[in-house]
Amino acid sequence: MSYQKPQQLKNAQGKTRTVGFELEFAGLDLNRTVEVMKQTFDLDERASNTAMAELHHAELGSFRVEIDWGYLQRHAADAKDTELESLWSSISDAATTVVPIEIVCPPIAIDALEQLDTLVNTLRKAGAKGTRESMMAAYGTHINVEYPSTDAIHAYLQAFGLLQWWLVEAHHVNNTRKLSPYIDLYPEDYVRRIIKQSEPELAQVIDDYLIANPSRNRALDMLPAFMHLDEERVRAAIDDDKVNARPTFHYRLPDCRIATSDWSLAKEWNLWCVVERLANDAESLDELAEQFLDAHRPLLGVNRSDWVKVIQAWHDRI
Repeated sequence: MSYQKPQQLKNAQGKTRTVGFELEFAGLDLNRTVEVMKQTFDLDERASNTAMAELHHAELGSFRVEIDWGYLQRHAADAKDTELESLWSSISDAATTVVPIEIVCPPIAIDALEQLDTLVNTLRKAGAKGTRESMMAAYGTHINVEYPSTDAIHAYLQAFGLLQWWLVEAHHVNNTRKLSPYIDLYPEDYVRRIIKQSEPELAQVIDDYLIANPSRNRALDMLPAFMHLDEERVRAAIDDDKVNARPTFHYRLPDCRIATSDWSLAKEWNLWCVVERLANDAESLDELAEQFLDAHRPLLGVNRSDWVKVIQAWHDRI
């Protein structure tokens, strides 16, 4: 499957926008994952401990592989003597049965994403397991896509808000992840608020978001972008040291189905491109916003299943 190209390929500086993927999976320990990655790419191991490895590619940049458990990461990094290293190594090995391995890919140009396909296929053949392989596995594929400009952010928020229920169905999000707190959707009141707005100031966009979504656990997490744009404003509202500033939309909704033979990053990316399409189609955005507002019922809100059908009908026309 090919990777679709969004309507806006360039950022505000005229450079090709970039995308960084994060993959969460089980089935492989840290060392085996590093071995598989070295089989795929010519990588130089720059740093490592029992919970993390940093691998550098001369053209793509740095990949980070880690056991996604902050406590283990902190103590493994602090381990000094051989006995402590051995202890944390044992804990690290045990942790891989319940805590995912995470690969954080460097930002890659939107028109060069197919370079990651070989990595996914190699990990699959090596035994990587995804969301469907465990009742406990709320494993995700995160997409960190560079926003085209700050002026465009509001339209993307509007587009995602209108599409979010449909996207859950289109991605076939696993029930384990639906029930988890990690990919909560935007409140309907917030969606109604932002689709009524026309070209608000960035400060207003950030404030409205922080009031309605004071957590990084959102299917479309805007805290990294807003931290990059106005750290002081975000820090005043959010007390979370895990929020890292970067000029990207942090899209957390897709599952990681790496063990499934026909699954690919392109499948998940192409659904994100529906958000790109709507955000850059002012006529459709206005039309769907009006329909959403008209569909609101006092106390009950918009009927979710009916709205998914509205979006599907729009999607079928494009």
